[in-house]
Amino acid sequence: MKSDALIDRLRKIALALPGVTEKLSHGEPSFFVRGRMLCMIDNDHHGSGHVAVWCNAPPGAQESLVAGDPKHFFVPPYVGKGGWLGIRLDSGLSWTVISDLIKQAHAVTGAKKKARI
Repeated sequence: MKSDALIDRLRKIALALPGVTEKLSHGEPSFFVRGRMLCMIDNDHHGSGHVAVWCNAPPGAQESLVAGDPKHFFVPPYVGKGGWLGIRLDSGLSWTVISDLIKQAHAVTGAKKKARI
């Protein structure tokens, strides 16, 4: 599948989630919920050699998925140190898995922050 088709498929998944909006950020399509970024496209970003999405992830998910299946998952630059997960869209990973991970990113990102006491 060509990069435009992969990005369009991811876009449909993200925009189907409640409250999600899209805008360009750092030259790539990015998706936000409640004003916070939940994921962004990596379309050969700085010569990465792949089409992927970087998304917010719950604690421990990045480490577990990257260690268990580095063909499909990676630690993205910049946001990886915050636990974000890189998911290759061009490696044959099931779209059901991709959709589930984007839904999980939506839940993590859209959760209300705890009030400070």
